Amino acid sequence: MSLKKHIEKFDELHPEYVENTDYTDKLFVGVEELENHIHDRDGIIENLEEEILELKNQILALQKEKSNILEELKKSGWLENKVTLSSKYKGNIKTILGEIKVVDTKIISMLKSVGRKKQGNQKLTWKGWLTIPENRYLYEINESVAKDVYNATTEYIRRNFEDRKISRGGGAVAEKNYSLTFTGNSAAATRTYDYVSTDFNPDTYNLNLGCTVSYWIKPNETGNTMFAFGRKHSNNERFTFGINRHRQGYFAIGSNKLTTSWVNMDTPLEESLLEESGQYWNIRKDMWYHMVLTYDDRADTSSGADRKIYVNGVLRHTGNINWSSTGGDTGGMYFGGRNLTGAYQNGWACILQDVAIFNTAKDADWIANVYRGKTEMDLSGESGIVGYWRFNEGSGTTVKDTSGNGNHGTFGAISGDTTAYPTWSTDKP
Repeated sequence: MSLKKHIEKFDELHPEYVENTDYTDKLFVGVEELENHIHDRDGIIENLEEEILELKNQILALQKEKSNILEELKKSGWLENKVTLSSKYKGNIKTILGEIKVVDTKIISMLKSVGRKKQGNQKLTWKGWLTIPENRYLYEINESVAKDVYNATTEYIRRNFEDRKISRGGGAVAEKNYSLTFTGNSAAATRTYDYVSTDFNPDTYNLNLGCTVSYWIKPNETGNTMFAFGRKHSNNERFTFGINRHRQGYFAIGSNKLTTSWVNMDTPLEESLLEESGQYWNIRKDMWYHMVLTYDDRADTSSGADRKIYVNGVLRHTGNINWSSTGGDTGGMYFGGRNLTGAYQNGWACILQDVAIFNTAKDADWIANVYRGKTEMDLSGESGIVGYWRFNEGSGTTVKDTSGNGNHGTFGAISGDTTAYPTWSTDKP
């Protein structure tokens, strides 16, 4: 019952209080109008609540679609198959982000991190930078953020790896990326039988339990079995890295038999970098290669190999080996050839740079990142590093081990002639 009806009922029951019988009608004319306005507003509120509910349902649907897309992106390896994913998701992602007006900061942060890792310390053009799938995706989401990341990364690389300064002799000079050249010891009049000796012993660091050996090499000769570096205690205890007479990679650790330590380069990386000989794509002269061997004694070899070899960032060979024993202290590792129980042997005419040895088996992503970063990357602080010779001194007769273990290298030559020592070079990958 309305207030007006209540008052009318009161007046009916108590006429003695009523002096002017028409006052009630006059008094409640405005009240009726207000009640009508309230009713109208209630209707508007009800309609708005329905619209809000519909909008909430739309947002939930969009968020669900976004979640499904991001899950598929995660499973895809973050746009590695960029052609398929770009055509499938490009429009949907932009629509979702545009409608809910929210850019997922976690996605952007992840894209920035992965893209930066893949780029390494290699300076890229804007076009080249966008060839990295995560960078391209970041650009599609937010062009402004992508350009800021590109500019910041470019400046960081320029400042830390192009214009880096070091102090030598009291004066600041630009640091150069040197390498070291060896002449080898095969039958040629120009050979000086030069090498670098170290105290590095793989047994000291239990590398038979797991290791990674990464290095850059430019062969100046092929056609013989020769070694860039290493040591050999016996046929059951090898730690040697080189090339065989067939111009195939020769990587031997532990009890590898000679015949199984050769690595056929049977799949071309780039036709411009490799030449075909018979059924193999073999190592050629005057080209830089990034070689990596990983070994993991802890790996489950029932489903995979414990030894892997990568060339220029690509897995080229797998196999299982036995490296259960150590060779004892029979002399340290040599560069420019191998140490055969105290004697220099099988020197290889080549150029070496950035030899890094770890007591852990690195994964494929890490190896690809090092390859893309070239030798501008400083691996000194990497986890598990036990030996690291950058060949970056550029002068003198000592090669520093920057791993912190102090296995510095010393120049040597079979003739004892200091003029026959290895030579510094500015040649680099």
